[in-house]
Amino acid sequence: MWSPEREAEAPAGGDPAGLLPPEWEEDEERMSFLFSAFKRSREVNSTDWDSKMGFWAPLVLSHSRRQGVVRLRLRDLQEAFQRKGSVPLGLATVLQDLLRRGELQRESDFMASVDSSWISWGVGVFLLKPLKWTLSNMLGDNKVPAEEVLVAVELLKEKAEEVYRLYQNSPLSSHPVVALSELSTLCAGSCPDERTFYLVLLQLQKEKRVTVLEQNGEKIVKFARGPHAKVSPVNDVDVGVYQLMQSEQLLSRKVESLSQEAERNKEEARRACRAGKKQLALRSLKTKQRTEKRIEALHAKLDTVQGILDRIYASQTDQMVFNAYQAGVGALKLSMKDVTVEKAESLVDQIQELCDTQDEVSQTLAGGVTNGLDFDSEELEKELDILLQDTTKEPLDLPDNPHETFYTNCVPDPRISDAELEAELEKLSLSEGDLVPTSKSPKRQLEPTL
Repeated sequence: MWSPEREAEAPAGGDPAGLLPPEWEEDEERMSFLFSAFKRSREVNSTDWDSKMGFWAPLVLSHSRRQGVVRLRLRDLQEAFQRKGSVPLGLATVLQDLLRRGELQRESDFMASVDSSWISWGVGVFLLKPLKWTLSNMLGDNKVPAEEVLVAVELLKEKAEEVYRLYQNSPLSSHPVVALSELSTLCAGSCPDERTFYLVLLQLQKEKRVTVLEQNGEKIVKFARGPHAKVSPVNDVDVGVYQLMQSEQLLSRKVESLSQEAERNKEEARRACRAGKKQLALRSLKTKQRTEKRIEALHAKLDTVQGILDRIYASQTDQMVFNAYQAGVGALKLSMKDVTVEKAESLVDQIQELCDTQDEVSQTLAGGVTNGLDFDSEELEKELDILLQDTTKEPLDLPDNPHETFYTNCVPDPRISDAELEAELEKLSLSEGDLVPTSKSPKRQLEPTL
């Protein structure tokens, strides 16, 4: 467990070297402008105002995320962002703007927003605000004091989710109720200080994922069963199981201590025997035997407690299975609401009737198409044989080769008579008009045309 005094002395900020924008070291003119104070109002020069705010607001939140902190103070930020001996003069205005936008929240306001009975015992670890801070808030002064603690809302939600996953993946999740001291030890690596740890619990309480109860002077925390479930109030069963778990741990520690004591008695007896001190050796052995009997008795009690816890865990598992079965039966009933065996049989009969009807229709249609077109297959075979025989006897009447036809048409038939040639020449002379009909011999008339 952390010490509040030691935590109060530790600064929340850190050295951001190497994690700053490039202009931090390269652009003197730009950085001089960014380190200057804001104007009294944004209306004076909205461009300069938005430029500064766009630089510092994301940088403040990203710096806190890298440092792993959810709590901010103006003083720590001024120390973290020092540059060449200068501090940014507008950080207070930046924090005021983040408060206005809801990205930051005063730590005291956040605590007051959580309606939980366990805040009363947690208030002691939070330092009381100076009276002037309270008066300034009552009078409406929005200035942020250098020592006032602010909470980064989104970072706190991320840290709460981290702690919840850490618990779910730890052996402590075997039962939803866990001691606050054990939980704080588990979260020591995620929460850098006790105040952050309590803020995380408050956030989980706000999200209804944990509830805290004080039992016999010890604070216990109960978690929700699932990531999307809401936590239920701590009941007598939770308290009883928690007490059994504490008894199991106490008995285990006692058995371990007695086992070490019995081993020491055994070594003392061995040394006394070697030194020749028989009576001392016998006394050590008697002490060892008494210790071993106590260990046996504690083992019996421990087995009983562990058996009860095993039965409780088994019953919880059985209850979960029973609930799952019950939900499944309910869903099955809804899905089978209008389905009965008689309806199913009737539906099957209807389907069979429709299939039979479809078969009959198909057969009828097939018969109607072929009706009147049926032929005797034997007659068809005989006719085909006759055609094949005729084909083998008579050669096929194929057309002449087109090339042969061309040449026979172009070459004059030598069997044509002279009279036919003279008549053909007469026709050509009359049609073209370049030759005059004459009574000369055909040979002399053929020469010019050839």
